[in-house]
Amino acid sequence: MSGILWIILVGFIAGIIARILSPGPNNPSGFILTTVLGIAGAFLATWIGQAIGHYSPDQGAGFITATIGALVVLFIWNRLVARRVIPDPGNR
Repeated sequence: MSGILWIILVGFIAGIIARILSPGPNNPSGFILTTVLGIAGAFLATWIGQAIGHYSPDQGAGFITATIGALVVLFIWNRLVARRVIPDPGNR
C-alpha cells in the first residue's frame, strides 16, 4: 500500500513542478489531473530509462526524471490541444 501512496506523491509533486516550469492556458488543472500528469511522466521516464539501460527492471524514475517525463507529457498535451485533437479545457 505504501508503494502506491509513494507513486501518487511523486506523481503529484512532479506534476506540480512540470506545471510551474511550463505554464500555459491549456494545462490540465486540478489535483487529479496534476497527479495523473506526474504519474504518466514517471511511467514514461521509467520506461525510457529501462529501455536505454539507465534503470534496472526493478528501478523506477525519481523526482527529477519523473518531472522531465511530466514535462514531455505536458508538451504532448499542449500540442494535441493546439491541433484541436482534444478540446481546450479553458474554452468550455
